[in-house]
Amino acid sequence: MEPDPDRTRAFGERLLGMLTGGMLTMLIGIGHRTGLFEAAAHGPVTSAELAERAGLHERYVREWLGAMVTGEIMEYDPADGRYSLPAAHAALLTGATSRNVGPAASSMRTLGSVLPQVERCFTDGGGVPIAEYAKVSAGGLGETWRYIYDEHLVDGFLRPVPGLLDRLRTGVRVLDLGCGTGHAVNVMAREFPRSTFEGLDIAADAIAGAEAERAALGLSNATFAVSDAAALAPAEPFDVIMAFDAIHDQAAPEAVLGLIRDALAPDGVFLMVDTNFATRLEDNAGNPHAPLSYGISLLFCVPTSIATGGTGLGAMWGQERAREMLAGAGFTDVEVLDTPRPQNCMYVCRAVAA
Repeated sequence: MEPDPDRTRAFGERLLGMLTGGMLTMLIGIGHRTGLFEAAAHGPVTSAELAERAGLHERYVREWLGAMVTGEIMEYDPADGRYSLPAAHAALLTGATSRNVGPAASSMRTLGSVLPQVERCFTDGGGVPIAEYAKVSAGGLGETWRYIYDEHLVDGFLRPVPGLLDRLRTGVRVLDLGCGTGHAVNVMAREFPRSTFEGLDIAADAIAGAEAERAALGLSNATFAVSDAAALAPAEPFDVIMAFDAIHDQAAPEAVLGLIRDALAPDGVFLMVDTNFATRLEDNAGNPHAPLSYGISLLFCVPTSIATGGTGLGAMWGQERAREMLAGAGFTDVEVLDTPRPQNCMYVCRAVAA
């Protein structure tokens, strides 16, 4: 049967849009890392003036600007040869805010750098150790979440949990499992000085960064340690345990959930922030966030899990599977809440129904 020419043409146009978007994503990352967007946000400018503002070579800046203009990211006035970044666009491309897509675009560079290793996994099996990502990330993978913690951690994630802010103000023991560079722990430790906070992560370089930030902030109620979540066995139980986008990356997530349950005080609560998708593929069709999340899962979550001997659960495990695994770990009271990010939800888990 001959293909429908109209459908083929329409799909070709869509493919062109995908390829163009991929290229612009790389160039947005360059604009973020080199400070071009921040420099352009100060007002209309020629390519030479923008290069001078950013301390860059004009010829490269000029070609980058060509892509920005034809990609409808920036505007150009041929009358005076000046380029401008509309304020409405600058709101999503500049500033230390969670709306800035620059860090996300930069993270694509990290994933692209390990692409040959992931491709080999398709034929050879195995995984890609997280250390391989750390070699090329330059902090890009966690930068967006730093902004999210600054803007939304207290009011967007913690406040909706009944009674949690009061407990944190009074003083409780809190663990952030898979804390990365520890920014969430440090934000909470500064906000709730009567509580004590501990951050654990398997990545030594991330923990070193967390400790450096803690010391710079002068926080005495936060500690960090290099540790595998699969070895969780605290001397004293925690009142609150949190995991931000960390459980699905574990080699043995079911076992880790069980350890979390055992590490909680009788009246403790486990907050699991994870991806907000369905378990079945067909139920994710039409979700605008799904393709990107499947891609990140393929290029990061699955290979890093398999590299540690796991099955590669992946970021798209979905709410149905998550609920089953939480129940299997002994969490009999689970409430799913929205978060400030539509691609994430939060599971508020207790072992005994209230």
